[in-house]
Amino acid sequence: MTNKRNFALRDADGTEIGVFTGKQPRQAALKAANRGYTDIRLRERGTKKVHLFKGERKLVVKPSNAPDWMPKEIWKPNVKKVGIEKLDQI
Repeated sequence: MTNKRNFALRDADGTEIGVFTGKQPRQAALKAANRGYTDIRLRERGTKKVHLFKGERKLVVKPSNAPDWMPKEIWKPNVKKVGIEKLDQI
């Protein structure tokens, strides 16, 4: 059974601008970084936790074992966890 969780992406004002799904907050943060977000604040749905990440993506050459249909260069996301905040209210 999968234990996927939903994480709402928040901007600097606290407005939720998207939802990413993953088993862990890092997995959702990688998805957000792959879309180009650098300051990633993910609120875990159903809790008062906000996971803080710094993200980036780089254009890299595809791996040698990649399928033929894949382009020669792909975006590779990278995130680093900065911390966790607790909200007073949701």
